[in-house]
Amino acid sequence: MVSTYTPDQSLVHKAEALNSHWQPQLELLLARGRTAGADLVEVYLEQIDHLSVLAEQDTITSVTPSFGRGAGIRVFLGKQDGFVSTNDLSDAGLKHALEQALSMLGLEVNEAGRSSFNGLPNLRDFAIDKADWLNQSPELYEASDRLLNGTQLLDQYGTHLQVRRGSYARDWQEVLVAASDGTFGRDIRLHQSIGLNVLATDGEHRSSIGRRYGTSGRPDDLRKWDAETSAKEVCESAGTMLYADYVDAGQMPAVLANRFGGVIFHEACGHLLETTQIERGTTPFSEKLNQSIAHEAVTAIDEGITDGAFGSLSMDDEGMESQRTVLIENGVLKQFISDRAGELRTGHQRTGSGRRQSHTFAAASRMRNTYIAAGQHSPEQLIASIDRGLYCKSMGGGSVGPTGQFNFAVEEGYLIEKGKLGKPVKGATLIGEAKDVMPRISMCAKDLELAAGFCGSISGNIFVTVGQPHIKVDSITVGGR
Repeated sequence: MVSTYTPDQSLVHKAEALNSHWQPQLELLLARGRTAGADLVEVYLEQIDHLSVLAEQDTITSVTPSFGRGAGIRVFLGKQDGFVSTNDLSDAGLKHALEQALSMLGLEVNEAGRSSFNGLPNLRDFAIDKADWLNQSPELYEASDRLLNGTQLLDQYGTHLQVRRGSYARDWQEVLVAASDGTFGRDIRLHQSIGLNVLATDGEHRSSIGRRYGTSGRPDDLRKWDAETSAKEVCESAGTMLYADYVDAGQMPAVLANRFGGVIFHEACGHLLETTQIERGTTPFSEKLNQSIAHEAVTAIDEGITDGAFGSLSMDDEGMESQRTVLIENGVLKQFISDRAGELRTGHQRTGSGRRQSHTFAAASRMRNTYIAAGQHSPEQLIASIDRGLYCKSMGGGSVGPTGQFNFAVEEGYLIEKGKLGKPVKGATLIGEAKDVMPRISMCAKDLELAAGFCGSISGNIFVTVGQPHIKVDSITVGGR
């Protein structure tokens, strides 16, 4: 089937650009906050244009467009801060929001006072070459056609499929950040993601497999998506796991595949390296800087600069340009992930990691593209080094405790027997704690790959990349039957 949608002009959002025309208004606002006695005032302006589409079987069942504009105002006094958001971008609305934020710290505007704030510099504009990204992106009818093609291919290549789903999301965002320390930056972001999911059943046998693909800054990516390869991959996995035996529980070595296998490092360890965790006292690594916290085979990176990666940014949500941060080098903790508040309260230097879901959240230290770096081995060498263990080809959902305890389902797994892949198994869950598992990652392969994901934390849900090469964990608890 093909979609019969035609372009709906009511979904085309046209808004005034957030650019240097705002400078006089922002300067008055920042000076007003400084006059009240704030050490620093930050204003975050944003407008968004979101579209999501869901295809189930051979029908488009949901279309969700949304638009928004707003501001988040944050003021600092010593190590304390106050934050207020508003959808009223008039002079009166922004002043009222500022006064509310100041009042949280016991400050009041002094109309007769003088400020040491000397104005903003010229705008640092990262959006100059991105102005037409939204217009270049697929419209609703085109996204619908591609999704229906995807679900049709699932039907073509799959067997015993009870459910076939395809989903598409496009998120366009323009931001303008100004602060009384001289920060003045603008950016446009574009994220697109496509997902395919199936549920296969045959009597008492069941398997559920999903894959998601996502990029940033590439308007044509949905058009270039290889739906046939994606559908084949999903259907092959579902067919393999449908009749797989259940794994036996126990302690054993494991090899975790590349790409989305990196979600365990992201969840169980990456969050513990954010300065928000130091502030809360919930990370076991707070006093471990320049000490070994992992096997010497492990080097881990967090960065925002890989072209097209889901977590890449020209600047963060505090106006700082993105950079590459080495978190762990040869097993030694080198740096934490830090934002403006994190630097102020913990002393760890900002890393361009101040991120937020929208103007309704204050920025916090958050990951971007976070991955274990490539090693020197082949995946076959990792598998060959294990007499009996588990190969985790694809990871599913899981949960993580506040100090790094985790459990993650293995979506597609195989036994390793005498150094070779054996029969497929299902029902496996990896259980552990970051501080215990990191020293057991003894081998890393050469085949680093990244995968798009979403991360929820104190400043909302954001776009991130997880990743790793194939890695060997010497011993991990595997839950099963």
